[in-house]
Amino acid sequence: MTNKYGPTRNDLKFRLGFSLIGLVLVGAALAVRGLPTGPGGWEAIGLGTAFFGGTLIWTLRKLIRRDHS
Repeated sequence: MTNKYGPTRNDLKFRLGFSLIGLVLVGAALAVRGLPTGPGGWEAIGLGTAFFGGTLIWTLRKLIRRDHS
Protein backbone atom coordinates (compact mmCIF):
# COMPACT_ATOMS: atom_id res chain seq x y z
CA MET A 1 0.00 0.00 0.00
CA THR A 2 1.47 3.33 -1.04
CA ASN A 3 1.25 6.48 0.98
CA LYS A 4 -0.80 9.06 -0.93
CA TYR A 5 -0.03 11.88 1.48
CA GLY A 6 3.15 13.86 1.87
CA PRO A 7 5.65 15.20 -0.64
CA THR A 8 6.00 13.56 -4.02
CA ARG A 9 9.30 12.22 -5.32
CA ASN A 10 9.76 15.35 -7.45
CA ASP A 11 9.17 17.55 -4.38
CA LEU A 12 11.84 15.61 -2.52
CA LYS A 13 14.29 16.02 -5.40
CA PHE A 14 13.66 19.77 -5.37
CA ARG A 15 14.29 19.90 -1.61
CA LEU A 16 17.49 17.91 -2.08
CA GLY A 17 18.75 20.36 -4.69
CA PHE A 18 17.69 23.35 -2.59
CA SER A 19 19.54 21.95 0.42
CA LEU A 20 22.70 21.29 -1.57
CA ILE A 21 22.67 24.80 -3.03
CA GLY A 22 22.12 26.26 0.44
CA LEU A 23 25.06 24.36 1.89
CA VAL A 24 27.26 25.42 -1.04
CA LEU A 25 26.27 29.05 -0.45
CA VAL A 26 27.08 28.80 3.27
CA GLY A 27 30.48 27.34 2.34
CA ALA A 28 31.03 30.06 -0.27
CA ALA A 29 30.21 32.74 2.29
CA LEU A 30 32.78 31.25 4.64
CA ALA A 31 35.36 31.05 1.85
CA VAL A 32 34.84 34.64 0.73
CA ARG A 33 34.30 36.38 4.06
CA GLY A 34 36.36 34.13 6.31
CA LEU A 35 35.37 32.91 9.75
CA PRO A 36 32.88 35.04 11.66
CA THR A 37 34.31 37.32 14.34
CA GLY A 38 31.26 37.71 16.55
CA PRO A 39 28.53 35.56 18.02
CA GLY A 40 25.97 36.76 15.45
CA GLY A 41 28.09 35.45 12.60
CA TRP A 42 28.51 32.09 14.26
CA GLU A 43 24.79 31.94 14.89
CA ALA A 44 24.00 32.64 11.23
CA ILE A 45 26.48 30.02 10.02
CA GLY A 46 25.25 27.48 12.57
CA LEU A 47 21.57 27.99 11.82
CA GLY A 48 22.13 27.90 8.06
CA THR A 49 24.20 24.75 8.30
CA ALA A 50 21.71 23.09 10.67
CA PHE A 51 18.74 23.98 8.48
CA PHE A 52 20.21 22.98 5.12
CA GLY A 53 22.07 19.97 6.55
CA GLY A 54 19.01 18.74 8.40
CA THR A 55 16.82 19.15 5.34
CA LEU A 56 19.41 17.33 3.23
CA ILE A 57 19.55 14.35 5.61
CA TRP A 58 15.77 14.23 6.04
CA THR A 59 15.23 14.32 2.26
CA LEU A 60 17.84 11.65 1.55
CA ARG A 61 16.23 9.35 4.10
CA LYS A 62 12.80 9.90 2.53
CA LEU A 63 14.11 9.28 -0.99
CA ILE A 64 15.91 6.09 0.04
CA ARG A 65 13.00 4.67 2.07
CA ARG A 66 10.18 5.69 -0.28
CA ASP A 67 8.06 2.89 -1.75
CA HIS A 68 8.46 3.33 -5.51
CA SER A 69 5.64 1.09 -6.68
